[in-house]
Amino acid sequence: GTIHLFRKSQRSLVGKLTHEFRLVAADRRSWKILLFGAINLICIGFLLMWCSSTNSIALTAYTYLTIFDLFSLITCLISYWVMMKKPSPVYSFGFERFEVLAVFASTVLAQLGALFILKESAERFLEQPEIHTGRLLVGTFVALFFNLFTMLSIRNKPFAYVSEAASTSWLQEHVADLSRSICGIIPGLSSIFLPRMNPFVLIDIAGALALCITYMLIEINNYFAVDTASAIAIALMTFGTMYPMSVYSGKVLLQTTPPHVIGQLDKLLREVSTLDGVLEVRNEHFWTLGFGTLAGSVHVRIRRDANEQMVLAHVTNRLYTLVSTLTVQIFKDDWIRPTLSSVPIANNILNLSDHHVIPMPSLKAADNLNPVTSTPAKPSSPPPEFSFDTPGKNVSPVILLNTQTKPYGLGFNHGSTPYSSVLNQGLGIPGMGAAQGFRTGFTNVPSRYGTNARGQPRP
Repeated sequence: GTIHLFRKSQRSLVGKLTHEFRLVAADRRSWKILLFGAINLICIGFLLMWCSSTNSIALTAYTYLTIFDLFSLITCLISYWVMMKKPSPVYSFGFERFEVLAVFASTVLAQLGALFILKESAERFLEQPEIHTGRLLVGTFVALFFNLFTMLSIRNKPFAYVSEAASTSWLQEHVADLSRSICGIIPGLSSIFLPRMNPFVLIDIAGALALCITYMLIEINNYFAVDTASAIAIALMTFGTMYPMSVYSGKVLLQTTPPHVIGQLDKLLREVSTLDGVLEVRNEHFWTLGFGTLAGSVHVRIRRDANEQMVLAHVTNRLYTLVSTLTVQIFKDDWIRPTLSSVPIANNILNLSDHHVIPMPSLKAADNLNPVTSTPAKPSSPPPEFSFDTPGKNVSPVILLNTQTKPYGLGFNHGSTPYSSVLNQGLGIPGMGAAQGFRTGFTNVPSRYGTNARGQPRP
């Protein structure tokens, strides 16, 4: 076969992933995340074994939060990888949207796990199995300790931004109401409870509290149904916490404009439209490229005598305060003055068989008349604007389109005189010869202005 000496070798998908993983692992900051990921896998293995031995679905629902922590660690690695990568011809805006996609996928998978717990809990209400509490409390504290330690030890920039930018969950709102009541009694706790609490820390504490209540009720009264009720509560809290984050990251993926910057963008666009030389700002589109990064494009129409580089610099300077990745297209005004055509009409364009020509008196011949006008006429002055008893003095000949259909095929002669030959005959004036009138293709039409059908002068 043909040997290609300089052809690049095509790496497989696994080879590409391995290359990118080595690129991330070369950074010292990612070693801590890899260590926590290895510990997370070990912890998940033990928790799943304890869930099987205790037969507790509530502990299983709480273990899914530990699996979510593993997804958050992977998202943190992707964030480091995005900072190392530079824009390419394929990804001209960079790779920041991979962070958004990772957050969206993690939150959606957590909600799917919550739906799976709700389905299993509905089946357990019909036939409640026996719950063993030997390792239930131990698994609860191990999962709580590891989840809190992971959340507080690693700075996860994507999830930290989403948790602050997304709308509050129902769990955060209820805790905020409870915190206001407590701070009303003890004002010194306002610095701890009144700020917006971290939703991940809040759900970890609430899930551990539900498991502790489950352990106590099962130990005291052997009330096994409380385990199913706790599983439903943990699943609902998980779904309610992850849903606002999924909605926010999904809107970023759909390239929508953030609601909190719409007012600022409108103000900046109004300022741009008032710049010197700017006529119109149109086709503006702004969207969130990544978490905290706003991109946009706008078309600016300027005057024909305006300086393009100067207008571009002013527009960019105004919008760059809010839009970090901006594309501005400058184009000058493209209006054109309407011009009158002075090209003569061709001889074969119009025929009198297709048009009726209304003859009008000649302007030069009419100057010899002395009409009664509203303004006295002078030999050197132009024709008066208004005149009486002189119809058509200042009116040019009018050509009307003949819309009547021709009876083709009936044997009639439709010959006609060309338009140019008609115009060469002159205009008929009262008192002048017949040669001054129009000639038509009809034989029964008088050929001289001011004569009757038989050619006799009118009285």
